[in-house]
Amino acid sequence: MSRRTEQVSGLLREEISRMLLEEIQDPRLGRLVTIARVEPSSDLEHALIRVTVFGDAEAADNALAGLEAATGYLRRKLGLRLQLRKTPELKFVLDESIREGDRVLDLLNSLRDQETLENG
Repeated sequence: MSRRTEQVSGLLREEISRMLLEEIQDPRLGRLVTIARVEPSSDLEHALIRVTVFGDAEAADNALAGLEAATGYLRRKLGLRLQLRKTPELKFVLDESIREGDRVLDLLNSLRDQETLENG
């Protein structure tokens, strides 16, 4: 990632996080959504926003629907607040890295427990 892309990524992450906390009133979002990572394209025309949703699959689906509904508002506000030639198109997706990490930890713990039982 170039230095410019990294700067834009940080700006987008900060501003979107702030708007979700302070401005978006959608009950599907609440405080269950955090921005895990922002991945702008090299031409800065698109940005993939990876979000973590705390809760079950239904909460995740609802949160993504709420984010999708807020995309136009978020993009307009970003255009006004950030000094970019063009405001990127926003695409929200679930970031599964925390769940995957939890799964790996569970597997490691079960292997350790099994080894403890066998060695006794």
